[in-house]
This record gives sequence, structure tokens and C-alpha cells, in this order.
Amino acid sequence: MILNIPDILKPDQLAQARGLLEKAEWIDGKASAGAQAAQVKNNQEISKDDTAAQKVAQMITASLAANKLFAMAALPAKISAPAFNRYEGRQTYGPHVDNAIRPLPGGSLIRGDISATLFLSDPGEYDGGELTTEDTFGTHQIKLPAGHMVIYPASSLHQVKPVTRGARLASFFWIQSIVRNDQQRTLLLDLELATQNLRQSHPQHPSITQLVGVYNNLLRQWAET
Repeated sequence: MILNIPDILKPDQLAQARGLLEKAEWIDGKASAGAQAAQVKNNQEISKDDTAAQKVAQMITASLAANKLFAMAALPAKISAPAFNRYEGRQTYGPHVDNAIRPLPGGSLIRGDISATLFLSDPGEYDGGELTTEDTFGTHQIKLPAGHMVIYPASSLHQVKPVTRGARLASFFWIQSIVRNDQQRTLLLDLELATQNLRQSHPQHPSITQLVGVYNNLLRQWAET
């Protein structure tokens, strides 16, 4: 599932976040890359210890917790701390697949089922920089308005195309879902949305109870807690 989720950050939050990140210290993104990724990664990132980045990460985490579409689609069990990258001057991140397992603060681990990119620059601020993902339906090029986010399977081959004008600023992080299978998550989301539509158009329809039961019984079979 590739899903665009609008308005994770509202305009006032976005302005505050960008103001904080302007004060942060940007370093070579290869510092956080594994041996394979370092060969194709050319961008800038902010250290996780940077206080400005931590404030923006907290803002994003709070917004995610309040977003119903994100909760329905991702079914999150764990979310890594949002990190930040910047691309400019033809910087790019070539084709790669994200690591399956990542460390969290305190020594615990997160399985990366879902990758997320939250765009912090508007498309008119830069040329290039499309997030390109590949799945069984082909290649998808994604470039969203600032404050909007895309989630997609972390197992997919993806890349960031070279930025040829301006700067592309974004936040990125990973989600471990209680349902690790992407097709199962997609079916659950479709069922939940269809049930909501039926509830709005025919609030007393007897099938609503049945559909809610089907959803919960599928979730019971597929969920890992």
C-alpha cells in the first residue's frame, strides 16, 4: 500500500518546524547509512541529539497520534523517532531497500514494516527530488505539498531523484505494525473505510455490525501484539 496522508502538520506547525530546523546543524547523511546504502546515499541529515530536531520530532509524533487515517492504515505498534534530511545541489539517494531491523533508544528494536516520508518543502521550492517507489503495479513518483506524508512498504525498492534546484527538506521514520503483511493491512483499511461510508449513508444498516465483526475477526487472526 502506498498512501498519501494530508495535513500531518498544519501551516503554523510547519512554519515552527522549519524555523527550528534552520537552526540545526546538518551533517553528511552517510553517517547513518549502512555499508550498502552509503554507496548510493548523498544527502544531509541532522544528528538525533540535536535539540531543535528533537522538538520537531515531538511535534510530528503528537500529530501522528491524533491522525485517524494514519492509525487505520499503519496500525502502529512502534514508531521510530522522526529524523530529518535535506537534498540540494543534485544530491540524491539511489535505489535501496530500508533495513529490516533498527535500534530504538533504550536498546529495544523496531521492525521496519512501513516507511514514511513527511514533506517539509513545497514542490515549487525545488526541482527533482521525487520519491520513487516500485511495487507490483509499477513505478510511482511522489512529490507532495509541505505538511503531507506518504507511507509505503519498507520492503519496496525506492530512491530520491536528484534535486536540481532549491532544497528538499523532509522528515522520515519507520513503523512496526501490529499486522506485518502489507496486503492484509490494505484489506483491513479498505474494509474499515467501506464500513465508515456505509455508516454515514445508512447509519442503521444491519450489515454494519456484521462488517465490524469481520474486521475484528480478521484483525484477531493477523495481529501480533
